[in-house]
Amino acid sequence: MTVSLEEYFRTTFEDKLLVKMPEREDDHLTPATRLLEKRREMQEVEQALAAQKEEFQMKMESLQQRREELERKEYQLKESLLKFDKFLKENDAKRARAVKKAEEEKKLSKQKDSEISKLAEDVGELSKGRDQVQSRLEKHVIYHRYLERVLEQAEEFHEIREVIDRHGTLVTTHVDLLEREQKNQDAMEREKARLAKFLEEKNNEIMSYNNELANLQTQLDNAQASAVKWEAIWTHIKNTAAKKTLLLGRIKMATHNLFQLVNKHLKQAVEMENTHEQLSKIQTFILDLTQITQEIKRAETAAGTTSIFGGSSS
Repeated sequence: MTVSLEEYFRTTFEDKLLVKMPEREDDHLTPATRLLEKRREMQEVEQALAAQKEEFQMKMESLQQRREELERKEYQLKESLLKFDKFLKENDAKRARAVKKAEEEKKLSKQKDSEISKLAEDVGELSKGRDQVQSRLEKHVIYHRYLERVLEQAEEFHEIREVIDRHGTLVTTHVDLLEREQKNQDAMEREKARLAKFLEEKNNEIMSYNNELANLQTQLDNAQASAVKWEAIWTHIKNTAAKKTLLLGRIKMATHNLFQLVNKHLKQAVEMENTHEQLSKIQTFILDLTQITQEIKRAETAAGTTSIFGGSSS
């Protein structure tokens, strides 16, 4: 950035502000014409300087706009993060309710398993009793007549058919219980599968949200780093521009002071506002003064040599 600014100011002041006018044969021009010519040149230089100031101002405004855009995007990103955080909290609440519901269903399933176990025990006992009765019926046909005699005295059963019906009822109950047990088992398996699927989906959603949050955090870090970078560049531009402007002012002031000393030494009252022309006048004076000094030294050297040789011959 420093090299670019130096190149920028060098191009500005050398190619546009310090315009070298073409040499003209203006010795025959009157002082008024020369003054008008100088004023025209000053106007061209001032116009070039104004154009450069306007260009520099436009660049500064462009940087300011980009900075404001970065701040706006950073604000939007913060709003998005707040909304996303709120969404995660709501999602956690939903997940907690789902886990609670799953625990309740698991508890209910255990109760159903307990009931099924008890019913299975009852069915086992009934089956055992039925088998015993059947075995006895097969092995003890001789007791049929005894049963008939018992029926005559029994109050609960009035005929053997009622005993058979009771047996059929028990068998039907056993089948119903087996069917209910199978249905409950199938329902429990389906609920377990649904629970596993639900947990898997929620875990996948959480992983996706975590990945998205990581991406958003990376974008936020990049935006903050870019903002810091552009802030440093803007500060460096302002500092460099101020230093260059101060240096230019000092150079112009020193050149003007030297020009005034030259005019005073030459006893002239020539006024030049163009720094380049003042430097040219100073350079010419220094070259003339150096040449005069060298000639005086050569004359003094020659005079000393003549004196030496003159003294020897006498």
